[in-house]
Amino acid sequence: MVTNAHDDARSVRMAMVSMLLVIALLLSGCSPEARASYTAPEAEAATLVGFENVRTYLDAPLKGGDGDAAKWAPDNRKPKVDFLMISGGGAGGAFTVGILSAWSATGTRPKFDVVTGVSTGALIAPYAFLGEAYDQQLVKLYTSGTARNLVEARWMGTGLFQSSLLKPEPLRHLVNKYVTWPFLARIAAEHRKGRRLLILTTDLDTQRAVVWNMGEIAASGRMDSLSLFRDVLIASASIPGIFPAVRIKAQVAGRQIEEMHSDGGSASQVLTLPEQLIAEGGKLAQRKNQKINFYVIVNNALMPEFSTTPDQTLPVMARAYSILIKSQTRASLLALYGYAKRTGAEFHLASINKQIPYSVSDPFNTDYMRTVYAIGYAEMKNGTVWKDRPI
Repeated sequence: MVTNAHDDARSVRMAMVSMLLVIALLLSGCSPEARASYTAPEAEAATLVGFENVRTYLDAPLKGGDGDAAKWAPDNRKPKVDFLMISGGGAGGAFTVGILSAWSATGTRPKFDVVTGVSTGALIAPYAFLGEAYDQQLVKLYTSGTARNLVEARWMGTGLFQSSLLKPEPLRHLVNKYVTWPFLARIAAEHRKGRRLLILTTDLDTQRAVVWNMGEIAASGRMDSLSLFRDVLIASASIPGIFPAVRIKAQVAGRQIEEMHSDGGSASQVLTLPEQLIAEGGKLAQRKNQKINFYVIVNNALMPEFSTTPDQTLPVMARAYSILIKSQTRASLLALYGYAKRTGAEFHLASINKQIPYSVSDPFNTDYMRTVYAIGYAEMKNGTVWKDRPI
């Protein structure tokens, strides 16, 4: 039988296509289990059995003054109410840890009435909420190299056919190790005193930001409260595509569904105030001369950072995404700043103000984390970390 180069090339191409199809079929068997479908009205009506008042949408109408609403608002009987809002930013979370450590060292750190967290900020927020006793645990998590253990890629890129590029087990193991029943009990105790811990996730199905009342979860007394508390923290910190979204079981009309919750930073880099409150300008202060303080820590640089961008698909996508994050964050900060000016609240902003070399191929680089930690610590100690406006 006589063949030619064209036939040989065609045979090679057919063999390659066949091999790729076989690999795809094999990998498809490892893909995540499909979820039961549900509709937008069902999503709106879905509830978590036993946890009926632990979450709301960021864009939802404000509740009235009933007992359930009171579990969301901080105790307003004090002359001063302090908010701490911690942004996303991955490894940049070490910047917040530096600020908190130095703040404790100065002896001036408030016992915050409300602490909010998004993404890496969600992992820090419970520790910040419980106070100075947990500073050293945060320092260890963000400067010892422990975070590098989170980067465990799936075998030979099979994540492209599954729910994420990185394995979920390291992040879940880390959260499970530190978020325990005694830890949850301390959160619950502070919640009962009128302090509030709020975490943001993004519901991928509804495209809405979900605010979780973590103190209410902790104080529920339910056996499944620890599991839900952990799931929310992991979901908020799960960068889409890098870590898998977290499936949270809910019920609607007697039927169980699974919601998909992911990185809160997809919806907002900073969890500030309900959108309706900002839009309408309603005052948080309940007493005459009551002082409201907003402390916002952004674990990213807000100023432009010059870098020549390779004319290739992934670098261009990564660069555009970083620009989007900056723009989104600045818009949120400007909205909060405008609200503060209208209502007489104090606005304090800290962000990374130096361009530090960083590579997306090494997302939890220990040297980078130690550098931004040192910046946050030094600026807090010398009194230069806070700015009174976002521009």
